[in-house]
Amino acid sequence: MRSIQRLVCAALWCLTVQGSVQQPVMAQSPTAGEQPKKARFEDEIVAFETADKKSPPPSGAVLFLGSSSIRLWTTLDKDFPELTVINRGFGGSEIVDSVRCAPRIVLPYKPKMIVLYAGGNDINGGKTPDTVLKDFKAFVRAVHKSLPKTRIVYISMNPAVSRWKKEAEFVEGNRLIEEYVRAADKKGRRLSYIDSHSKLLSAAGEARPEIYRADGLHLNSKGYELWTAILRPPILALSGLENASFKSP
Repeated sequence: MRSIQRLVCAALWCLTVQGSVQQPVMAQSPTAGEQPKKARFEDEIVAFETADKKSPPPSGAVLFLGSSSIRLWTTLDKDFPELTVINRGFGGSEIVDSVRCAPRIVLPYKPKMIVLYAGGNDINGGKTPDTVLKDFKAFVRAVHKSLPKTRIVYISMNPAVSRWKKEAEFVEGNRLIEEYVRAADKKGRRLSYIDSHSKLLSAAGEARPEIYRADGLHLNSKGYELWTAILRPPILALSGLENASFKSP
C-alpha cells in the first residue's frame, strides 16, 4: 500500500514540475520572400546620392528643394545663370520628407542658401496649416543645427486649379509661415519668405488655368516663365546680400 502511495506522489510531483516549466516562445518567422518596406522616396534619394558620387556638387551653392514644382523646373540653371544651383526636388514630397532626408541631400552640400517649395502636398493630404508650420520649423532646426549660416528661403504655396477647394488653407499656411519667418529674421535668424502665391492669381483673385498643365496643378512653360520672373529678383538679392532681409513688395 505504501509503495502505491509513493508511486502516486512521485507521479504528481513530476506533473507539477512539468507544468511549472515555461516552454520557449517561438519567434515568428518572416514570410518567405518578404522584403523590408522602403522609406518614402527612397529610390529618388538613392538616385541623388549616386549622382553625387559620380559628380559631387560644389559647396556653397544654392539648393532648390521640395516637391514636384522644383523637380519639374528643368530650366533652373538657365533661369539663374549667375548662381551655382542644385535641384533636389522629388515629386509628391511633403516638408517632413525634406526633414527626414536632410542628412543625405541637404547637409552634405553645405549650401549657402536653400530655397524650399513645399507644403501644398501636405495640406492636400489632410494636414492643417498649423502642422505645416510645425514641420517647417522642424526643417529649420534640422538645417541650422548643422549649418547655422545657411539662409533658408521659403516660397509660398502657389494656388492651383485642381486644388482650389484648399485655397483658404494654402493662404492660411502661407500666412503662418510668413509671420514666423519675419519674426525670426528680425532676431537675426537666416530665414526669408517670398510671396509668389498672390502674384500668380488672376485680377479676379482666382487660379489661372492658362499657366498650368492639363492636370491643373503643375506649371507649364508659361507658368515657369512667370514664376521665374517673380522669384529671380529676391533670390538674387538674398544670394548676394546674405545678411540682408528681403521684403516682398
